[in-house]
Order: sequence, then C-alpha cells, then structure tokens
Amino acid sequence: MTADDTVFATVGAPSSRVALVTGAGRGIGAAIATRLHRLGMRVALLDRDGDAVAGLARELAPDNGTALHLAVDVSDAEALETAVRRVADTWHSPDVLVNNAAQTIAGSVWEIGLDEWDGVLATNLRSVFVLTRLCTPEMRRRGWGRVVNLSSLAGQQGGTLAGAHYSAAKAGVVVLTKVFARELAAQGVTVNAVAPAAVQTPAVDDLGVAAVSDAVRSIPVGRLGRPAEVAGLVAYLVGEEGGYVTGATFDINGGSHMR
Repeated sequence: MTADDTVFATVGAPSSRVALVTGAGRGIGAAIATRLHRLGMRVALLDRDGDAVAGLARELAPDNGTALHLAVDVSDAEALETAVRRVADTWHSPDVLVNNAAQTIAGSVWEIGLDEWDGVLATNLRSVFVLTRLCTPEMRRRGWGRVVNLSSLAGQQGGTLAGAHYSAAKAGVVVLTKVFARELAAQGVTVNAVAPAAVQTPAVDDLGVAAVSDAVRSIPVGRLGRPAEVAGLVAYLVGEEGGYVTGATFDINGGSHMR
C-alpha cells in the first residue's frame, strides 16, 4: 500500500464523506450540493430559506438519508455552531466545506448604512471565518479535508453592481483563503477560492434586465455562466485530484478577467 493509499483508507471512500454547503437553497449553492451528492457524498444543505433546502433535500435523497437540510442564517455565529454540531451528530463532522452563502444589495457606496455594511460583511465574510474555524480542526485531525470559498470577480476588480460591501467582503474571502491555506496545508487540508463573474442565478436575475444585459456585453464569451459550470470546478477542488492545489483563487468568468 502506498502512502497515498494509506491516507485514502484512513479518510474513507467518497461515499463516506460529508460535505456542508452554505447558501444551498438555490443558484450556485444548490448546483454544488447536487453535484457533490451525485458524486456519492452525504450533503448538509444550509440556507436561511428552510423551505428551499428542505425541498432540495427531498429531491436529492427522498429515502436514503444522505441529504440533511439546515435552516440557518450564516450571519448568526451561534446558529452555525449548532448546525455543525448537528451535522456531526447525524454523520460526522464535515470533510468538505463549501462557503457559498452571500448577500447582495445594489446601490451607491454613499448610501450604505453602517448596519447594512455590517450585515453584508457578516454574511459574506465573517461566516467564512466562523465556519472554517468550526470545521477544519476535525479535518486536520483526520489528515484530510477540503474547503472551497466562493469569492467573485467583484472582489478582484472592485465592482459595485452588487454593492461595495459585497465586493469588499469577496476581496476579504480571497485573503482569508490564503491565510487558512497556509495554516492547514501540512495537515492534508486544502483551502481554495472560486471567483465567478455573472452566473445565471436568481440573485443575478434580481439585479434587473438592464444590469444583466450590460454584464453580458462585457463578457468575452457573450453569455452568463451556468451554476453547473461552477459546481464542476468545485467538484474538482474537493476531490482526490485537487490535493496539490491550495491557497489558489480560480477564475470562472468567461474571459472577463484574464491574468
């Protein structure tokens, strides 16, 4: 048995792994949760819209108990701790964490109130900090784990379409990804970020037809991204083949930002 075989035997086959996906009620989060479940993982679906994740859990696993829905607002740190504990009690603590939950509020930077600023940062950035610290100690103990954080093109270029606070938070996600990646690399835990541009989701639709049309015109491939395309990239990063990749931010933006 090789060293790699020993690690694989220790952490178990993909079918024994547990993934926690936040913002899993719709859009990119739902696509990621669906993809990971199809790969054989048990998936905990976390979203403040309890009806949405309950419906997806029924769709994914009507009979076999491999999908768990959690109605939680990620801005509530105590509720996150309770949710992670429930996942551990149901199966075991997550092997895979996907920090996808986000809030967008369009508007001028001059019109953002401090409470609104704090609320968006709590949802989009603080939740990543809280959940990563909750989930990765057990990953580190087991010697295997995967964390993927959803950033954004807005966090790289300072776009304000979804709000300056959204962009600032997503820039913070990129840096926090690197910090945790350095802390956890030696223990077999990878931490990476994925930075989509505009993707065809309800959140993007909510921005309005004019804003979406403007966004499409700025994308070299001439269309919005698809949630399944983002989910495919995440699936690679949380798999065995992604073990040599950590601290990276992956662009998935139709050519909008090339480097």
